[in-house]
Amino acid sequence: MTTPGVGTDDEASLTIRCQDNSSVSVRFCDRFSCDEDSVYYAVELRAPGLAARVNEVVTWIWDSDLVPFLEELAADYRGWDGERSWQTNDRDLAMSAVFRSGGQVGLTWTLRPWAKTAGGWSASATTWLEAGEQMASLAADVRYFLAGEPW
Repeated sequence: MTTPGVGTDDEASLTIRCQDNSSVSVRFCDRFSCDEDSVYYAVELRAPGLAARVNEVVTWIWDSDLVPFLEELAADYRGWDGERSWQTNDRDLAMSAVFRSGGQVGLTWTLRPWAKTAGGWSASATTWLEAGEQMASLAADVRYFLAGEPW
């Protein structure tokens, strides 16, 4: 389930909660843009015993974006075999998707800042959503978040 909203400082945010365990969530927040070619934002993972954040994840206008990947998953609501994956150019945010019986999609979100630096870290959390409508809503909500449009 996704929850678009406005934070306490009037900044847009988007929270994706696992339908199997609502204490597992992914939050997109702190969006800003320095030019017409890119959008920067932070991503936070929360789960029991886990709190992780990556600042300044970048989406390039000319690049393969998260939104088309999510739209493709939503369009394949009847399922697929294996795992599908996506990542930013900097590899600081990655996601893999699997389909399980019962019409659910597992999205494993991985944060990996400083991927090329010794001593870097990574953290992952999986959110389960219903295939079809919840995935389509997620794709639309991410599109609006990245575009800076109101919900």
